[in-house]
Amino acid sequence: MRAVRVNEHQVAVVDAPEPAGDGVLVRIASAGICGSDLHMVDSMRLRATLGHEFAGFLPDGRLVAVEPLAACRVCGPCRDGRPYHCELGLRMYGAAFDGGMAETCLVPEATIVPIPTGVDPRDASLVEPLAVAVHAVRMAGPLAGSSVAVVGGGSIGLCLVPTLQAVGVTQVDVVARHDHQRAAAARLGATSSEADVDRWDVVFDAVGTADSLAQCVAMTRASGRVVIVGVYWDGTVPLPGMAVCFKEVRLLPSMMYGSEGPVRDFDLAARLLAARPELGPTLITHRFPLDAAADAFACARDRQAGAIKVVLEP
Repeated sequence: MRAVRVNEHQVAVVDAPEPAGDGVLVRIASAGICGSDLHMVDSMRLRATLGHEFAGFLPDGRLVAVEPLAACRVCGPCRDGRPYHCELGLRMYGAAFDGGMAETCLVPEATIVPIPTGVDPRDASLVEPLAVAVHAVRMAGPLAGSSVAVVGGGSIGLCLVPTLQAVGVTQVDVVARHDHQRAAAARLGATSSEADVDRWDVVFDAVGTADSLAQCVAMTRASGRVVIVGVYWDGTVPLPGMAVCFKEVRLLPSMMYGSEGPVRDFDLAARLLAARPELGPTLITHRFPLDAAADAFACARDRQAGAIKVVLEP
């Protein structure tokens, strides 16, 4: 079968063995390119098939998404709803194990997430970034009556908009760099804003740089919260310590997705995608066939060309 892999930090479509063994076989309908994929291609020596944002069909025809965590599901953190802290370590499909940028993918049954009827299969890979947003909003704590801003107009920042709206935030202000990101935010019902100082109760950092962290802390009112959603790929970042201490800003990191009781963040994300059918046409700006994976990755890197979410369709 065809699969997307990395050779010397270059993306290529290769012939790979058909998956075999225990698990559930998913015929891939869509696989999104994440910013993390771009970083991993550049900085890691990956041997597995790429793709942790993916959805497809079970052998019986049901449309599903996949929670791409290869967690044991029985250790303390897993039972506590934190599979990303599994005692076996953080292992993902699309990095440690073959992911969804292929014609098919074999995954454990526990990772299968049913998708409600009516969702376009070509949009279904959005469940994963939406689950990241769902988890971040859950980690933020109570938001009723709070003023809320999102810094970053990429796919995660924009996924935060409908997620915040779903928990009752009536106005979501988005600070975005590019015009096409601001236009997408407006289509989702958000308000584009400037990064004013000391204005918001809660600010989400959906960028993940030293500059964005400092900006979020500056934007937050005294005793406010900054929710860290973006990944600081540069490693150690300077803490704007004076502002954090003087304003008593609480920093709340959010890591991937998990569950609260029996309800997974992925389940809520799938329902949100079904409830907001405009998310696909708004967030997915480019679609490529699997054979054009190299072009798709090049497009995903070019934010100024208008890319928000780039999707591969086997």
